[in-house]
Amino acid sequence: MLLAGVFFALMNVSVKYIPHIPAIEIIVFRSLFSLIFSYLILRKQKVNVFGNNKKWLVIRGVVGSIGLISFFYTLQNIPLASAVTIQYLSPIFTTIFGIFIVRERVKPVQFLFFAISFAGVIVIQGFDARVDFFWAMVGITSAIFSGLAYNVIRKLKNTEHPLVIIFYFPLVTLPFAAVVAAFGWVNPVGWDWLILLFIGICTQTAQYFLTIAYQNANVSKVSSLTYIGIVYALLFGFFFFGETFNAMAYIGMGLVLLGILLNMRVKQVA
Repeated sequence: MLLAGVFFALMNVSVKYIPHIPAIEIIVFRSLFSLIFSYLILRKQKVNVFGNNKKWLVIRGVVGSIGLISFFYTLQNIPLASAVTIQYLSPIFTTIFGIFIVRERVKPVQFLFFAISFAGVIVIQGFDARVDFFWAMVGITSAIFSGLAYNVIRKLKNTEHPLVIIFYFPLVTLPFAAVVAAFGWVNPVGWDWLILLFIGICTQTAQYFLTIAYQNANVSKVSSLTYIGIVYALLFGFFFFGETFNAMAYIGMGLVLLGILLNMRVKQVA
């Protein structure tokens, strides 16, 4: 899971580094790379590319697509660390949905810790003028659908090859994204192509490690480790984009981290 976090962080920086390319267009290139790469590997390993449980595979593709599209738009419109922090509310929704989808137990006190994390996001939105209400809600939407996607991955644990699950993500995303992107297409030039390729490589690698983690460990515990990405985002945001925050924004991020650390402690004791 920690390896997935590193590659996701590099992907986030790359997406923000080309703000002149529409987010939906970046998703087209990212999905095309992932689709081709996953298909070739699956064929080489002689694995049925369309899997066994097609219903849940399609659902994983749909909810994952909505989560990804929402996240890419927040990355391009608010500071990197703020976008990552808001999206990383996903462990809250992962745990809540996990109660119903994979039948995991949650202690009542964990909801208090989730509330602390959610309060942190409210503080960030309220004290950082660069994070308006609309983009905060888009980020929360991304977190909700990411939480759904992570639970579907776990549900497919015993029936699907990890790369089949990854394959359905771009398979579902690409047609929709391509149609939408066609109406506002911006031709990449120069270094744009290399950055787009790098996004594809980072995303594919991160998705593989993420899928392995969610298939082989407790959903809420694994999802908690994604919060290390906030640290990556703060560092990368400062060094690459010169992003700084006021004291209240840092307090908000601290509340998010506090909530998740307390949740992790409960899970470890359990």
